[in-house]
Amino acid sequence: MIIKCKLIPDGICVNLFGTCWTRDTSWITEKVINHEKIHTAQQRELLFVPFYILYLIEWCIKRFRYDSWEKAYYNISFEREAYRYGHDLGYLDRRKYYSWMGYLYKSGDK
Repeated sequence: MIIKCKLIPDGICVNLFGTCWTRDTSWITEKVINHEKIHTAQQRELLFVPFYILYLIEWCIKRFRYDSWEKAYYNISFEREAYRYGHDLGYLDRRKYYSWMGYLYKSGDK
């Protein structure tokens, strides 16, 4: 479900408990929806709230490692899995549980 919200900056989609919040839906494609569905699968595995806690902790750690918030964001394990398979609309059918953990210690350096 996609919900329009003026509080969200342009070009950003926030996935909260399996619902996507964005200011403008014109840029939302099947690839973006699939990316967010991957996040929803990750959230369910961690029973939602721990996902957000781990996401924030990992972003803080990566923020110290990388010179920008953007590099930190793209190197979060949850994002790396979602960006890698966002284009693959069949990925969720064959995705193994906790696949994001495979990206925790690998360097993405985007």
